[in-house]
Amino acid sequence: MRWLTWSPLGRLADVGNLLLRVGLGAAMVVHGWPKVAGGEPTWRHLGAAMGNLGITFAPTFWGAMAAFSEFAGGALLIVGLATRPAAAALAFTMFVATLMHVGKGDDFGVWSHAAELGVVFVGFMGPGRLSLDRRLDRGGA
Repeated sequence: MRWLTWSPLGRLADVGNLLLRVGLGAAMVVHGWPKVAGGEPTWRHLGAAMGNLGITFAPTFWGAMAAFSEFAGGALLIVGLATRPAAAALAFTMFVATLMHVGKGDDFGVWSHAAELGVVFVGFMGPGRLSLDRRLDRGGA
């Protein structure tokens, strides 16, 4: 089974992890900033999606948490700081977004983006060596 792995690529695993973190983090920052900047009306609208989980109180709070999860979570992924908590917050945000789209009856092409990102964030195992977590010895292996 040795032929299934090409050992020279193993040395590039941390570079791949860096590219994944920076690429996804930048996308989340770009998606999150308009939601953060939208303020209370935008947050209330976003927070209403929690109704799909039966949570109907404090929609402005939940919406703000979603907006900041995308923006700040993306920024944390870029630098590799608090990577696992950031990925967990982003995974939950994408889970709620997926439920919102499915609940509205949106087609697969609409809700699949949030679902796919949610799976990626759930699978995020750590920041890798090229991260602030590793530099600060926070388990970046």
